[in-house]
Amino acid sequence: MARILLIEDSPTDTAVLTQLLERNGHQVLASGSAEDGIEVCRRERPDLVLMDVVLPGMNGFQATRALSRDVDTKAIPVLIVSTKGMDTDKAWGMRQGAKDYIVKPPREDELIARINDLIGV
Repeated sequence: MARILLIEDSPTDTAVLTQLLERNGHQVLASGSAEDGIEVCRRERPDLVLMDVVLPGMNGFQATRALSRDVDTKAIPVLIVSTKGMDTDKAWGMRQGAKDYIVKPPREDELIARINDLIGV
């Protein structure tokens, strides 16, 4: 299946999402900050990025904008997975370059369906 970079600062959310993704056949790379996640994304070229919004330092909106404007990473789809569920948050995330936005906690079937849609499965 896909190589997915998870940019998430919560160890609990990282563990839950990693188990969910691996159970569905995906390989998971994890990063605890936006800055590190951007570097991992440039180096590893994953098939998809799952991005939290509330992160230490640079937030997920800023990181999404950086990835979507970088010539080396702009083709990698970003799916924001956040507790920030207001319509304005979703609209802002999409304006930063995210290809989709889902509110935590995601339902497994919905998250996998959206991932499959973004990676063309």
